[in-house]
Amino acid sequence: MIQEIIAYKNIVDNIESLIEKSAYKKNYIIEQVGISSPTFYRKLKTKSFTPDEVLSIAKLLSPKENFILDLKADIEQGKLDLKNGDFITHEEMLAELKSKNLI
Repeated sequence: MIQEIIAYKNIVDNIESLIEKSAYKKNYIIEQVGISSPTFYRKLKTKSFTPDEVLSIAKLLSPKENFILDLKADIEQGKLDLKNGDFITHEEMLAELKSKNLI
């Protein structure tokens, strides 16, 4: 647990340089995170972003990593759905699509 906290602290301490090295402008990050510009710059200066804000910024700065994590989570959810019998057959899906005039 201590190791994770140290890693998180290092990310927060270096978030400004991570943002500067990214392909994104700060205004885009501000818009996507959903905080005001003065609040963003204050938090950047004081290194006081919330964990949710740091996560939002990290997802923007590392889109490939975020995609892979989301994909793995979706696969695990699919396995769980399959195990629990929470699925429909191909034929049932086709019938549903046809009933909605989608195919």
